Amino acid sequence: MRFPLSLTAALALGAVLAAPVQAQDMAAAVDLAKASGCYSCHANAEKVVGPAFATIAEKYAGDMDAAATLAQSIQNGSKGKYGRIPMPPHASLGQADLKLLSAWVLTIKP
Repeated sequence: MRFPLSLTAALALGAVLAAPVQAQDMAAAVDLAKASGCYSCHANAEKVVGPAFATIAEKYAGDMDAAATLAQSIQNGSKGKYGRIPMPPHASLGQADLKLLSAWVLTIKP
C-alpha cells in the first residue's frame, strides 16, 4: 500500500532538491561580483575601500526590504552610508544581476 508524502516530508524533500540550485546561484553571484569589479572595493570579511560584505549583511539583518535597498544602492551608487567615500553606480547591471548580487551579499557571514 502506498502512502502520500506528508507535507513536512514533501517540504524537506523540496529543500534538498532546491539546495544545489541555490549553491549554483551563489557561485554565479561570486563570479558576477568578481566580473563587475565589486572585489576592487569590497571583501567578504574586511573593509577595503568600501565596507566588508559581512558588515553590509549585518547592517541589514532583519530588514525585509534589504535586498531591494541594496539592489538600488548597487545600481545608483550611494554615499554617506559607510563613511565619506561614495560607491559609484553600476547602472549597466540588469535587474536579474542586481537581484542576485544583493541577495548574495545578505548571505555573507562575518
